[in-house]
Amino acid sequence: MDHRKREDVALFRYGVISDLVGATSLEYGEQERIIQEKADQRWNIPNSSKTRIAPGTIRRWMKLYLNSGNKFPSLYPVERSDRGKSRRVDDDTILSLVKLRKELPDVPVKQLVAEMEKRDLVSPGFKLHLSSVYRILKQQGLNRKQSAGKVDRRRYEAEFPNDIWQSDVMHGPSVEIKGKKRKAYLIAFIDDHSRLLPHAQFYSSERLVSWLDAFRQALLTRGLPRKLYVDNGAAFRSRHLEKICASLGIALIHTPPYIPQGRGKIERFFRTVRAQMLSIFRGNTIDDLNTAFSCWAHDVYHQRTHSSTGESPLQRFAKHIELLRCAPDDMEDHFRKEIRRRVAKDRTVSVDGCLYEAPTMLIGEQIKLLYHEHKPNRIEIIHKNQTYGFLLPVNLKVNSKVKRDAGVDKLVQSQQLTLPYGSGKLSFSSKEVKS
Repeated sequence: MDHRKREDVALFRYGVISDLVGATSLEYGEQERIIQEKADQRWNIPNSSKTRIAPGTIRRWMKLYLNSGNKFPSLYPVERSDRGKSRRVDDDTILSLVKLRKELPDVPVKQLVAEMEKRDLVSPGFKLHLSSVYRILKQQGLNRKQSAGKVDRRRYEAEFPNDIWQSDVMHGPSVEIKGKKRKAYLIAFIDDHSRLLPHAQFYSSERLVSWLDAFRQALLTRGLPRKLYVDNGAAFRSRHLEKICASLGIALIHTPPYIPQGRGKIERFFRTVRAQMLSIFRGNTIDDLNTAFSCWAHDVYHQRTHSSTGESPLQRFAKHIELLRCAPDDMEDHFRKEIRRRVAKDRTVSVDGCLYEAPTMLIGEQIKLLYHEHKPNRIEIIHKNQTYGFLLPVNLKVNSKVKRDAGVDKLVQSQQLTLPYGSGKLSFSSKEVKS
């Protein structure tokens, strides 16, 4: 299993246990109830055809994580020898089968298998047997028509500040951005317990890079949440965001598609912004918009008694300030983007269309690069868990003047090497030259 697959497994395991290993302690009975609920669920487990997790397995993951001092790498799967037995059906084929069954709920299983093969949905090297298909459909609850019952939804509220944050993006008014009229987007975070805003700001786009900037400022301002609720959009499903949350000990939770009820508090806040702040806004630029919003949030929203809690957001948040987790000193490093590259024979590495030079000893090696997209001149090199400094931009003019081979005579003279008596030719191994 390569590094990326092992990391996918670790991220999945953290997602399963994140609400069990947080700072908020659980009673034994409550913890066992949650573990049993997770064991009863069906999961899409990375690199596995299984859909269930045994309670003992969940407890083992918790123990590994807690015994390591809450270190994310402790959840990486241990390398072991493979027996060479391939699975009967791979994960991609299972997902395609489930999707097709939902598309064709009344088709007999035999015809369903024929349709899978006709659409070329069976992965190469695998074959769908009727017994396997019946078993998979039964596990997924798709062997017969499912009656859609009423969903049990209940109002909830986090017990303490920073237990749960909700985040979403609101489409705002069109304002002047860099000399052009464009739509502004309000990226906001709200604390579920107090309704306080850890951070909220208008941006020129709703892309992940803007959301991460707001997220970083929220963490620096109000500390680390234990859970973060976001929607099911592609940006919030990014591997970069999952890794940031896992490394900071934050449980990232996605609400199901088309079901915004899980983020009801922030949706209600957006309605308040439109009715009370945007209705009286008279500025022209995005800076005017952010200035007006900041004043309204600080002077009005945070100070006013909230209708649901009976307290102002700032007052309610400060009541249990001793429970807050401060952002770590190296938090900026957690937000760095990670990519992998192989160093070319001429020492060059390409990052976002730009050429850089790596140290000579890394030629031919695959390296990990960590950097902020807004700081392309500081790209740290990691190889085998060891740092090798930062990449340097390629300077073609300087490189044209650098001599690559010093010559044997010069090497002998500079190193004061002694030739063997009577030898007509001098040869060195690469190891001897380095020494």
